[in-house]
Amino acid sequence: MPLPGARDSAAQALRHVADQLRGKCPKLGAFIDDSETDVLAHLDFPSQHRTRIHSTNSLERLNKEVKRRADVVGIFPNEGSIIRLIGAVLLEANDEWQTQNRYMQTEPMAELMAASTKPETVRLSTAAA
Repeated sequence: MPLPGARDSAAQALRHVADQLRGKCPKLGAFIDDSETDVLAHLDFPSQHRTRIHSTNSLERLNKEVKRRADVVGIFPNEGSIIRLIGAVLLEANDEWQTQNRYMQTEPMAELMAASTKPETVRLSTAAA
């Protein structure tokens, strides 16, 4: 689960940086203020997942593998063949993530999802409107 004060201290540090930049670059300070939620979104995830989601390294590696496989083929006869090749590469990566190195542990994510989904009680009126 997220550390209790991690998001608060990160938000405070981000606001401090925005305040320092506001004098010289007011638009940049406003941009940082507007993007605080997006920048700190990774802190809502369990701490053991943060190292995986704070960068795009895994996506870049996957894109590189797709490009490498596509370069071997060279020219594709139709769009369907491209989709089959890329689909096969993605399925292979998915299988590897699920079986070999267990990219992200599922238990902390299940706890996160259980905490964020609160059952709503819906009350319907029986009176005609």
